[in-house]
Formats: sequence, structure tokens, C-alpha cells
Amino acid sequence: MRILVTGATGYVGGRLVPRLLESGHEVRCLTRSPDRLRDVPWALDVEIATGDVATGEGLADALDGIEVLYYLVHALGRKDFADVDRRSAANVAEAAGAAGVRRIVYLGGPVPHGRHISAHLRSRGEVAEVFLRGDVPAVVLRAAVIIGSGSASFEMLRHLTERLPLMVTPRWVRNRVQPIAVRDVLYYLTAAAAAFPPEVNRAFDIGGPDVLTYAAMMRRYARVAGLPPRVLLPVRALTPTLSSYWVGLVTPVPNAIARPLVESLVHEAVCSEHDIADHVPDPPEGLTGFETAVELALRRIADAAVETSWTNASVLGAPAEPLPSDPAWSGRTVYTDMRGRDVDAPPEALWDVVEAVGGERGWYSFPLAWAVRGWLDRAVGGVGLRRGRRDPRRLRLGEALDFWRVEEIVPGELLRLRAEMRVPGRAWLEMRVRSRPGGSRYEQRAIFLPKGLAGHLYWASVAPFHAIVFGGMARNIGRAAERPK
Repeated sequence: MRILVTGATGYVGGRLVPRLLESGHEVRCLTRSPDRLRDVPWALDVEIATGDVATGEGLADALDGIEVLYYLVHALGRKDFADVDRRSAANVAEAAGAAGVRRIVYLGGPVPHGRHISAHLRSRGEVAEVFLRGDVPAVVLRAAVIIGSGSASFEMLRHLTERLPLMVTPRWVRNRVQPIAVRDVLYYLTAAAAAFPPEVNRAFDIGGPDVLTYAAMMRRYARVAGLPPRVLLPVRALTPTLSSYWVGLVTPVPNAIARPLVESLVHEAVCSEHDIADHVPDPPEGLTGFETAVELALRRIADAAVETSWTNASVLGAPAEPLPSDPAWSGRTVYTDMRGRDVDAPPEALWDVVEAVGGERGWYSFPLAWAVRGWLDRAVGGVGLRRGRRDPRRLRLGEALDFWRVEEIVPGELLRLRAEMRVPGRAWLEMRVRSRPGGSRYEQRAIFLPKGLAGHLYWASVAPFHAIVFGGMARNIGRAAERPK
């Protein structure tokens, strides 16, 4: 089946495309900025068309020969997002009808009843109506909060819970929500390409097995993430507008996106039907529970933090893994300190210095600081620096090195150490050796994944010393390699 995906640079679209490919479909992606798809792992397996749904430019060519159109575009983040989304949907519906498209699939949101509906959910409902009244049969999937790293709703939940052990919260935290894991959203979307007979033209609610209040989601997230129980103090004074400014202050989600999402939380978002099961059965393993979805997201985020890039991943990947097209504010907070230095010595000489770090040779910078860090670690029950190393020159995978553990070693190229000292989070130290004309290059990366507010405060307290500790380490390792043997 020939499929066009709009919004392939977005959170859901970028994860849907490889699943459509895996199902045997031919996929074309419509985007205003083809460069944003250059580094995704499936870029060479799709056709990329340039166009803009808001102006209609390029739509006719992009829809040529297409049987199914996925509409995964929204202008959230702009002040005029509702007008832009309405106009874009009308352009696409008209062009799809003219091109003879057989099916439109749109991922929208729940539309509550009543007069006072948030601008975000009203806009989602308007887009759905444009497609349902058009000439092409449409399937509208209505999902509330999508659980997965990169989803704006999940990012708000994650950062609020991790950064605030005590929260003064608005009343909407008591409203019920039926979240759904991103893997289940992708399951329904993928099946929608062929599951519905031509006469089906309607919206379907999709949700996970759990119905929770927003407060319960915060508490369960904290439990899965290994954080202390969160204390929530609901107050009447926090209006949705005030709440959105508060969310924007505490989380990295931009205010322009956080505000309409927060305003939507005043409505309960629970599925009123499960009619989609008449056409698409539940996943064989069942719908994913909230805590399992969070576990999958957190595990993938932690693993991805120390991976080199998506280019080493499979084409299909995992829905919680990051993509190069994801916004900068998505994903778990990862603090890094990166250093590099050109070294006038062959790569072999530089690697000998790198592989011999620690133990009696120390860490090549500010010995007192490393000693104090070891003493403090022992004082709180950690291993400190007392473990040293087994061999003064060679390291093996999995062995202890002072208060680190050798997590990865590629002789002559890479040494990655995982911290085993007591810290409020997870930490790695990565050292790389690269060849260059006339010498080598040393690259060093310290990575820290904070756990809760204590983790963020810890990084803030040690960051001022990084120029001395890590900067000095990079300089002195390079100088040691340059010394005549």
C-alpha cells in the first residue's frame, strides 16, 4: 500500500514511519524541511516530498498515487495554532479528495462536552470534523495523554514529578485521565492503514487499561522512577493560566506549548467507548499499563543517554528511544561536560595513557578534589577510591576502577566508565581516541542523569569545578601522551 505521512518530523510521525515500513508499505513523507529527516535511521527507505500543508504548496505532487494519508500535523506552539490547523486540514482534505486517496487517518484528542472547551481540544475537534465531512473516508483516533519520552504531555508529567518533591497543585490534578502508551498508539495507527472497510468514517477513542487522576500519575511515576513519595497540595487559586506559567518555569516544555496543554487538563479525558476493537483487536500482549509504559520510557532514555547516535540503532528501533528530529526540550534531562584536545602523539601513545588512568596514576587533575570525592563517598557508605585497579596498564570489561566500573572498552578507541560512587542519579565518564593527520585527538564526555531534585542540585553544586577537574584532565592526558617515552 502506498502511504503519505505528514508530520514525519514530529514525535508520533517519526516513530510511525518505520512501523509502516516493517509492515511492507511504501512510505512517502511530506515535510517543509527535508534536512530534518536526513539523520533518521529510515531516511533511505522512504521517499521525501517537500511541501507545506498550511499553504497547500506541494500537496498535489505529494499525494500522487497515494492510497492512505496519515495526518499527524499540528501548529501547537503558535498563537494562531487553531486557525493554522483548521486551514491546513481543509487544504489536505481537498487535495486528498482530488487525488483519489482512499483513507485519511488522523490522530486527535478527546473532545469534551460543554461550552467551555480549551482552545487546544476545540482545535483538535475542528480538525477531526474537517476530515469527517470531507470526500475521503476518515478514521480519527482520539488519545489523551501519550506516555513516551518526547510526548509533550509526558514531558510535563516527568519534569514536574522529578523536580518537585512538594507541589502546590491546581484542582485539575484530581481530574481523571486515561493515558495510553506510545507503543499502543503506534499499534493502532499502523493497523489503521488497512483495518477499516471503506464505509467507516468516524472517530474512535483509544486509551490504555488504567484510568487515573493526574495526581495519581505523578505518584506512580515517582514510584517507577525510584523517587520518594510526592506530596501534593491542591489549591483553588491556581487557575489554568497561572498553572501554565508555573509549568513553563519548572519544566523545559515551552510556554507556548505548555499553556494550551495545561488548559486542556481542566477536562476529564476518559474513553467513552472501545469500538475500535471491532476492527483492530487489542495488541496480543494486551494494552500497556501506565507503570509499564513509564518503565519502558525511562529505561530507553537511560540507555540512549550513553549511546553514540541513532545511526547504530535498528531501523525499527523502540518507540521510547530519541530521534534526531525530536525537539531539544524532549527526553530526560541529561547533563554533559564535553572536552576535546588535539594531541601531537600517535593514537597508540594516547590510548596507553587513557587505559592506564586511575589507581596509583590518578586522574590527571586536581588530586585533592578526587581524594575528597573518594572520602565523601566512603563517608556515606560508598566504595570510595580504595579499590584501585588490578593491572597498572590494561583494563578488562566489567572490572572495577577506583569508584568506576568498566562498562565498555574498545581497545585503541573507547573507554566508558560507569560511576559506582553514591550520587543522586547515574553517571558515566567516556574517553575516546581518534586518529587525525599528524597525531590524534582526545575526546572526553562526562554524563549525568539526575534523579529527582537532589540530582539537579548535585550537578549544580559540582559544575563550577568541572573546568578545573575535567578540563585539567583532558589537558594533562594529552600532555602525558606527548611526552617522550
